[in-house]
Amino acid sequence: MIKAAILTISDSCSQGTRRDQSGPAIKDILISENIDVGEILILPDDRDQIAARLESLCDAGDTDIIITTGGTGLGPRDVTPEATLSICDRIVPGLMEASRAEGYKKTPRAILSRGCAGIRNATLIINLPGSVKAVTECMQIIGPILPHAVKMMQGAGHD
Repeated sequence: MIKAAILTISDSCSQGTRRDQSGPAIKDILISENIDVGEILILPDDRDQIAARLESLCDAGDTDIIITTGGTGLGPRDVTPEATLSICDRIVPGLMEASRAEGYKKTPRAILSRGCAGIRNATLIINLPGSVKAVTECMQIIGPILPHAVKMMQGAGHD
């Protein structure tokens, strides 16, 4: 079974002044796709903390996919993509390119998301926006491809 972790990146959620809604939405979607959800964390918008947590989850070797939510916009504290890219071995641009392209059909603001995707060791990291609506729409686009992506990272050939 595919194992996933979810990281919500938000100063206000990490301080308890706002309730995380996008992390639970991702969890529900992953479970509906028969993906086991392990660690669920809320971190502040701090590049070093985000990078360190991503690195430790990837290096532990027991998580296939990490999905982050939040910190992908244009705000001064939105640093999730930079933290992700700083620890990845390879990037996987197509996942977020497709998400932005499809999202643009619903709202032109979708192209302002700077989320990225990459691989460290055998773990795929995907940055999603912070809103429940955006997370749901992105997961509809990328969710079906996740099992194949994990198989490919594990060395399987194309189906």
